[in-house]
Amino acid sequence: MDRYTKPAMLLHWLIALLIISAFGLGLTMVDIPGLTPTKLKYFSWHKWLGVTVLALACARLLWRLTHRAPAYPAHMPQWQQSAAHGLHLGLYALMFAIPVSGYFYSLAAGVPVVYLGVLPLPVLMAPNPELKPLLKETHYWLNMILLGAFALHVLAALKHQFIDRDNIFKRILP
Repeated sequence: MDRYTKPAMLLHWLIALLIISAFGLGLTMVDIPGLTPTKLKYFSWHKWLGVTVLALACARLLWRLTHRAPAYPAHMPQWQQSAAHGLHLGLYALMFAIPVSGYFYSLAAGVPVVYLGVLPLPVLMAPNPELKPLLKETHYWLNMILLGAFALHVLAALKHQFIDRDNIFKRILP
């Protein structure tokens, strides 16, 4: 069975864990009323997770561009191969678009991002109260699209594991 490389597996599972954490933290922090120390701490952590996802997504893309993915099984219908390829492209795009939209939303709100509380990221735009709501909505809806794509990805993996029993899921397992 053709498998992903160990670095590809590590990046896949690490990014997945970080995205799930950032998503859960994002849902939690926006439900905290007012501007409390806990809410501010969660916003910082959420941003740090986003920056980390973006950096790891860059590493993952570079790895993927230089190391081919395992071929799909010959018995897998072409439409499923095309759908899987399209979903993977979409997931890659979202791994970049979501952190970038959050970064610009933060800048539009006039709140610079300081990675891990010590490394200020470049301020690429001035505060922009007119753009802030658009970037907030963009960040939200990109996350909702990611939630749907993630669910589809997991359901497809489970289908291949438990219904088709074609070992596709095992290719990404360490």
